[in-house]
Amino acid sequence: MKRRFFAAALAAVLSISAFTGCSDKSADHTNSAGGEDGVFTIAYAPNESTDQSTSARNGLANDLKELLGCEVEEIQASDYNAIIEALRTGKADMAYMGALAIALGVERAGVEPIAMKAEDGDPDKAVYRSVLVVSSANTEIQSIEDIKGCTMAFVDPDSTSGNLVPAAEIIKAFPDEGLNSDKLHTNGDFFEAVSYSGSHQAGLQAVIKGDVDVVPISDQILASEIANGNASEEDIRIIHTSGSIPAEAMVVSADVDDETQAKLQEFLIAYDNEEYFTDVIKKEGARFIECSVDDYADIVELNNIMNEE
Repeated sequence: MKRRFFAAALAAVLSISAFTGCSDKSADHTNSAGGEDGVFTIAYAPNESTDQSTSARNGLANDLKELLGCEVEEIQASDYNAIIEALRTGKADMAYMGALAIALGVERAGVEPIAMKAEDGDPDKAVYRSVLVVSSANTEIQSIEDIKGCTMAFVDPDSTSGNLVPAAEIIKAFPDEGLNSDKLHTNGDFFEAVSYSGSHQAGLQAVIKGDVDVVPISDQILASEIANGNASEEDIRIIHTSGSIPAEAMVVSADVDDETQAKLQEFLIAYDNEEYFTDVIKKEGARFIECSVDDYADIVELNNIMNEE
């Protein structure tokens, strides 16, 4: 069933805008499990590749090795674009990505989302939010309406909660500024300076240290960073919270055959390793539920609107 998300921000921007075991890494699925190299590869973004997540990620890889009957390895990509390219070129078979990266991956590489994160495994809780945070030492910025002229570090061009959604929220908050995506990402147009941090964690540390005034971050990653002792609630202040965003999901490349895809989906939906969900997925008590590209239709539409010429 299709779930609808982020309706308020989407409407606002509209108004302002007017298995053969492991997959063969070529198109030929006649080779043995894992393709020619015999390895099934999972790609993660920097957000999931933290010191706390290594053991849990290895646990998933080991469990999948038993299921698929071949070697399973993990790679850390530099950003979401690199993950999409790895999926497109056969260097990765499966990846964990946010909603915007999924939308772009479907378009560029024909990826298929198969299992999305949901708190308590509840489809109604398969959401998270983007929050704008400032240093607690910054007393001048109290709300989103105060950020004009500040320094901003978005996360990644293909990040949902670290770029697309906060950009839409800012446009909504300043209807008389004639804002669009280009203006928000150009030094001196709306922000004094604007950059990309590369990961939610790096952006959080930048704002705590005072290197930038404002950063967007996933509320669940923020909670995980605080729980792991990498930040304190006293270090930061949330000045704005977005509407609901469809949760991240595991996707498979177009080269993964239907039988393998079905086995992977069944495995993920039944997966019950709490360490994995707490340390990698960044949401204690979360589990995977079935999903499809339809669950990300709102983000596809929002991205199209934000990038209209």
